[in-house]
Amino acid sequence: MGRLGKRGGEGFLEVVGKDFEISRGGPLPLGTTLKRGGINFAVFSKHATSVSLVLFTPGSDEPIAEFPLDPRYNRTGYTWHALVRGLDPGIEYGYRVDRRPNDEQHIHRFDASKVLIDPYARALSGGEVWGEISKPKRKDSSDPDVKTRRSLIVDDDFDWEFDQPLNIPLSETIIYELHVRGLTCHQSSEVAHPGTFAGLVEKIPYLKDLGITAVELLPVNEFEETETDRTNPVTGERLLNFWGYHSISFFAPKASYASNNKNGERVKEFKAMVKAMHEAGIEVILDVVFNHTAEGDERGPTISYRGLDNSIYYMIVPGAGAYCNYSGCGNTLNCNHPVVRDMILDSLRYWVTEMHVDGFRFDLASILGRGQDGSVLANPPLLERIAADPVLGNTKLIAEAWDAAGLYQVGTFPAWGRWAEWNGKFRDDIRKFVKSDPGMVSALASRMMGSPDIYQGSGRAPQHSINFVTCHDGFTLADLVSYNDKHNEANGEDGRDGANDNLSWNCGWEGPTSGACSIADAQCSQEEVNSIRRRQVKNFAAILLLSRGVPMILAGDEMGKTQLGNNNTYCQDNEISWLDWNLSHENSGLLRFFKLLIEFRKSHSALRYGSFARQEGGDGFPITWHGVKADRPDWSWESRTLAVQISEKTPGANPELTDIYIAANAHWESLRLELPKLNGGRTWLRVMDTMQESPRDIFEEGKESCLDDQDVYEIGPRTVVVLIGK
Repeated sequence: MGRLGKRGGEGFLEVVGKDFEISRGGPLPLGTTLKRGGINFAVFSKHATSVSLVLFTPGSDEPIAEFPLDPRYNRTGYTWHALVRGLDPGIEYGYRVDRRPNDEQHIHRFDASKVLIDPYARALSGGEVWGEISKPKRKDSSDPDVKTRRSLIVDDDFDWEFDQPLNIPLSETIIYELHVRGLTCHQSSEVAHPGTFAGLVEKIPYLKDLGITAVELLPVNEFEETETDRTNPVTGERLLNFWGYHSISFFAPKASYASNNKNGERVKEFKAMVKAMHEAGIEVILDVVFNHTAEGDERGPTISYRGLDNSIYYMIVPGAGAYCNYSGCGNTLNCNHPVVRDMILDSLRYWVTEMHVDGFRFDLASILGRGQDGSVLANPPLLERIAADPVLGNTKLIAEAWDAAGLYQVGTFPAWGRWAEWNGKFRDDIRKFVKSDPGMVSALASRMMGSPDIYQGSGRAPQHSINFVTCHDGFTLADLVSYNDKHNEANGEDGRDGANDNLSWNCGWEGPTSGACSIADAQCSQEEVNSIRRRQVKNFAAILLLSRGVPMILAGDEMGKTQLGNNNTYCQDNEISWLDWNLSHENSGLLRFFKLLIEFRKSHSALRYGSFARQEGGDGFPITWHGVKADRPDWSWESRTLAVQISEKTPGANPELTDIYIAANAHWESLRLELPKLNGGRTWLRVMDTMQESPRDIFEEGKESCLDDQDVYEIGPRTVVVLIGK
């Protein structure tokens, strides 16, 4: 590997070998940086006494060079660094880190036998094939069933042309949450590159036609899908960490999500996907997991952070050395340590500046507001820095405002006017109302108006409420109306996993219908059950897409996707999770319903109003609540019916007044609704009635059905109706 010696009088070390030359280098930026004549390597470790840079040729198990970094010359403060000449993109590298003496091994978990991933690596090798388990071949990969991962230097040059993040206003956004692999892995997707970024590009015409404005991608940074050793007790197949909430790198895109991994193509393929989305007018939001890593608890593998500086990167129980576990996944990142804060900010800036993404959804974001001792901070420095960062100034910031230790901050998450939230109260209240729970009418009114009871007092607006009924975690919309109980047998955990209370109703029969069934002790047919289910799905969709705030749709809900009652499919890399595109034809009426509902939302600014103002003046929209009687809403405990009338003026020199009337009846009986009177010669037209079968359940704009009776409308049981007065 050459000889180690001191170059005379110049104050730095030099290793001269056949192919490489190493010199002092510099401490910033962290990671690898292409310099004239070489590559600069920089890594942080405060408590290490020795660090070695280890180089590998692609695919090799043994290093081609190993350079011990001299703390006198190759360290500035707590950053170790070196400049290596003679390297080209494609080289793999890692760090061997140790501390001697180490009399606190329960705190400082250094292990010089392992070669560690660079936390700032832009790409990793070893995970190019999804689900592949490579048995360790070297002593530094002694953890069972863990892939040998290396940091990888790639050629990521890419012609963005004039592409920039789209900066669509949050109030105009409609989010579609999807899994990159799950969206196109099913053979029915008929894409050339299933399960990849390129495969997702092939589905852009569908997404554009659906009408959504943003995709929210479950984790696409490198994670370890093979970390579990469990099997499906029914089929015997090995279970994988499908969702990806098990990060091993916060900068590197998932190699197995790329159709081509040669010479950094994974990075370019991700960029090409973002560019194609932007060309179609669709934003890209990433689901990011800064609350824990795949290294788990003290029994987990040492991949990177633990071996570099355990007590800096993780919250440690004082004196014991065990990991604080606010994430429910074995460890908790020490997010508000200055070094970890910087890493998170550097990661976010990288995805925005180099990868052109438009926003982030932060998994278990309440952990980002905990101090180094785990306490809940009133003004968390990390959250404030993210909110105020100039590079992230137009970036969408969405918090999952809770954690696994019971901290629930929906409405109280520190926001600085920037942070939006997954509104878990919207999900719960709408589920309760639609399944006919009593006492939910007032909650329905608040949720439809953007949840002013939650957000108005905190200085935020309706668009800070990310409204959803379903997401990746839990039942799909079809399962929400088909199952009372979770059916997670395939997960191999004896039903211990997944939420027990899903606020669901199976419409009288558990799972797929067969034969006769009973609803409220009355016999009904299979078709009657299915009819109620179709109606309930549309009711959920209607309330979601007609409410102020930002609607989020779970991929596949628009075509009736089922997970067979499994409400925790994190480990199901199979047809339980994959989207069966045949459903788009089988349930074409439901898909049409979603499309026209989205189109209706886009056509009426009153449904997207970014303020809690209710009175006319400026750009406000008058709002009137109704019940069975016009102007007389029933807010009582037993009430299950509510209607709202929203008035808006069309823009232009000669504005026209339009009234939107939305009525939701969760009662199991029909009701006769007294309609409010319209002035100016306008009449009520029916836009939507979920009691009707397709295509009469919703009409295209300009083709609405004029009501024969302008005074009374009979709304069916468990039905949502939309009328327009013009």
